[in-house]
Amino acid sequence: MGTPALESENKISDVYRSLGLKQLGKRVVGVPRALSLVSSLLERSIQRNEELLEAKHIKDVVTVFHGFRAPALSVRKYIDRIFKYSACSPSCFVVARIYVDRYLQRTGVILTSLNVHRLLITSIMIAAKFMDDAFFNNAYYAKVGGVSTSELNRLEMNFLFNVDFRLQVNVETFGRYCSHLEREAAESFEIERPMQACRIKEC
Repeated sequence: MGTPALESENKISDVYRSLGLKQLGKRVVGVPRALSLVSSLLERSIQRNEELLEAKHIKDVVTVFHGFRAPALSVRKYIDRIFKYSACSPSCFVVARIYVDRYLQRTGVILTSLNVHRLLITSIMIAAKFMDDAFFNNAYYAKVGGVSTSELNRLEMNFLFNVDFRLQVNVETFGRYCSHLEREAAESFEIERPMQACRIKEC
């Protein structure tokens, strides 16, 4: 029988593997599950926020991260694109999610379809610089993200100052975010199964 600490460590390790953050081999095959879960959570959060803003007639605070209109590319496709071309580790996307939360908490900014893309490219780039041994420069990330280099430089500085350069993410926080992603996946699966069963009965 294992000790509670060892059992907890094994459970977290299983969660990391399930999310595609811990590969058995060195090479990452396909898009890790964590990325689709991060994008799904972001999209749901944006939908809730925009419904709330509309229902309460609240005017959104405009920041340097806001665009004039929402990009045609969905959050899911945007994250997949960044992963495909940036070659940063899958863990960077979880860390970037943590960074975005820190930014939102410290500024009081509401996540919407007008600011999510710029927040993502900025936070993922910063996470790659902080976490990975090798990473591309700002000019490359700007091309991947669909912004100019000068704009991305400005976004990076704004983001860093607003989070007070707090980029360290401890193991507990990272594990907590991963467990949250895993729970979200389980809940989505529970909802999806009855819906599929209903469709079969209707046929």
